[in-house]
Amino acid sequence: MPAFPKAAHEAVRDTTLRGNLRHATHTIRAKRAKAVAEVSDWAELREAGRRIKDHTLRHLDRYLVQLEESVTAAGGTVHWAADADEANRIVADLVRATGETEVVKVKSMATQEIGLNEALRAEGVHAYETDLAELIVQLGDDRPSHILVPAIHRNRGEIRDIFRSEMGEWGRPAPEGLTDTPAELAEAARLHLREKFLRAKVGVSGANFMVAETGTLVVVESEGNGRMCLTLPETLISVVGIEKIVPTWRDLEVFLQTLPRSSTAERMNPYTSTWTGTADGDGPRTFHLVLLDNGRTDTLADEVGRQALRCIRCSACLNVCPVYERAGGHAYGSVYPGPIGAILSPQLRGTQSEIDASLPYASSLCGACYEVCPVAIDIPEVLVHLRERVAQGGVVTQRGAKVMLKPAKGHTAERAAMRAARWALGSPGALRAGQRIASRSRRFHPRTLPGPGRAWSASRDLPPVPAEPFRDWWQRTHGGQETGK
Repeated sequence: MPAFPKAAHEAVRDTTLRGNLRHATHTIRAKRAKAVAEVSDWAELREAGRRIKDHTLRHLDRYLVQLEESVTAAGGTVHWAADADEANRIVADLVRATGETEVVKVKSMATQEIGLNEALRAEGVHAYETDLAELIVQLGDDRPSHILVPAIHRNRGEIRDIFRSEMGEWGRPAPEGLTDTPAELAEAARLHLREKFLRAKVGVSGANFMVAETGTLVVVESEGNGRMCLTLPETLISVVGIEKIVPTWRDLEVFLQTLPRSSTAERMNPYTSTWTGTADGDGPRTFHLVLLDNGRTDTLADEVGRQALRCIRCSACLNVCPVYERAGGHAYGSVYPGPIGAILSPQLRGTQSEIDASLPYASSLCGACYEVCPVAIDIPEVLVHLRERVAQGGVVTQRGAKVMLKPAKGHTAERAAMRAARWALGSPGALRAGQRIASRSRRFHPRTLPGPGRAWSASRDLPPVPAEPFRDWWQRTHGGQETGK
């Protein structure tokens, strides 16, 4: 992936994409605002969610051990994966042990993060996405562009064309004469997926939450596909980031109020599925939980950046972000797009690549994302923190080893300018002389910046320099006194 500015430059020229995004994000955020306004204690719920998450992250080691003990006692098996390769290997081995060559999937952002579908394909296993939007993305050989609505960049006509041309290659073909009406598209997807649900022996899921005290996993969704994936297969494998844990059922109650209102603008999700280990004659006979680190422990070590791990994946920040609305999710080069992706991806993956080094700058710092976050993640604060890391070269921890990075390309001049500004602002005499020179030479000043600053001034003029410095004006209008009340 190229750096965000280059990818976004291409995206904003796609008028169809911008129209799709504008319509979808405006609709979702308007509904969300109405749903949140119904709750008189929303601010208190938001603060409770923040405190629960911060407490859990501070004691993550203890709660993870408790979770493992609870899952094991309930008949499940827990696996620990330090990175994507280890997680993919664990899941591939578990699927191979069943003798099956197909799996159905639900709530799979963590598996997209690690590239599980590709890893299983290399082992001869076909993984089928069952969320409607994820199905659209998979059939279209596409990438997700939104946390809640991964196919938000597609309109109904595009979805109809994808179903008509691709469904037959993956299973049951689309009905003859399929139109772009939502009811017909949903029915085509239902018939296509029902065949896979009834045939699959292995299910792969993520989870919205894990309850440490009982070993219970929770999936909330709106289509019913989750219920199918979690109950029909004989073997269930859940791949979940270690930050998705909450200590108790009482803690879970807070998030079951805030998540649906912030994401789908519903008072509660149509399907809230919970499972605790295995039970005779009810659901899968074998349950495996793969706890995924993949950079989360390193993120936890950053006192400012760790608040990104509070995220409950509601996507509210995407729907209010003016940058996301215009650039779309693909420009972020990550399964986690938008404001939360701009702070989460560079921490999970490091800032070595061009795309990850550019993500902290993919924001206007307007603060709208912080205002709507149901767990009060101060995304602008983390963005500035990560910008400092990138500009200074920083120290990035990866798999426990500290790696010194060279300053990112384009930041050398910026650092030199900041050093010069620090010297000038700390030297009154130099500052006074510089102001006078700037005022007297104002007619020769360019209207745009040269070199690296050209991108900033391409769409804006530099402000004109005053005819005289403030100090000279003060001396002229206040009798020569430089200070006064």
